[in-house]
Amino acid sequence: MDTVIERCAGLDVHKDTVVVCVRVPGPDGGRQQLIQTFGTTTTAVLALRDWLTAHGVTIVGMESTGVYWKRSTTCSRTRWSAGC
Repeated sequence: MDTVIERCAGLDVHKDTVVVCVRVPGPDGGRQQLIQTFGTTTTAVLALRDWLTAHGVTIVGMESTGVYWKRSTTCSRTRWSAGC
């Protein structure tokens, strides 16, 4: 049996942007996919945190090269499980 995470997100972290895809239950019983791009300033990362919270995200997977991921995890470390 496959495990389906009801509310999850994937982050693609770049130097100046974080592209986020959230997958949540859709209105027709299927899956809904929402994509949003955020900046990497503290204000933008806090907005990203609030957006994930508003969608009820419980687990986040992240892709990044270099050290750009560090700012994105600072504001969300205790809120979600992280998938690597």
